[in-house]
Amino acid sequence: MRDLDLSLLRLMRTRWHTPAIEAAAKALGRAGNNGAIWLFLGIALALLDSAQREAWLICAALGPLAIALNYAVKLIVKRPRPVLLGLPPLSGAPSSLSFPSAHATSSFAVATAMTRVSPLAAIAFALAAALSLGRPYLGVHYPSDVAGGALLGVALGLIVPLSL
Repeated sequence: MRDLDLSLLRLMRTRWHTPAIEAAAKALGRAGNNGAIWLFLGIALALLDSAQREAWLICAALGPLAIALNYAVKLIVKRPRPVLLGLPPLSGAPSSLSFPSAHATSSFAVATAMTRVSPLAAIAFALAAALSLGRPYLGVHYPSDVAGGALLGVALGLIVPLSL
């Protein structure tokens, strides 16, 4: 499994790199820091859909909350970030801990919860996937960090109550 993870990481760090794609991955990564993109998207949806306002606000709060839970898991697992000789990361990271990816956890948690509010929100999974795949593309996570974060996120998105 470790060899596959490393091979996939090396592939993602050496293929499909253009200045435009790298810039997009970096921008998505910044937007995903602390679950910010999900916070703003949830608030925007709450403003647009008064009938579901409470549920959208819970989705908005879930992004940052998922980041906090994710960090607790990181402290238990203590997996260091990847190091590929000759291929330094193209972006920074808030800690030296890698598993699970906080960007993937928050993204998939909120996308899952949003889909529970409205099936049309399934489009959020496209954003969650793009944001998450950017992490190994930039060299700051192993692919398994993203997979683990996505699974944790889906679980959170399924169990969070969408009303108070």
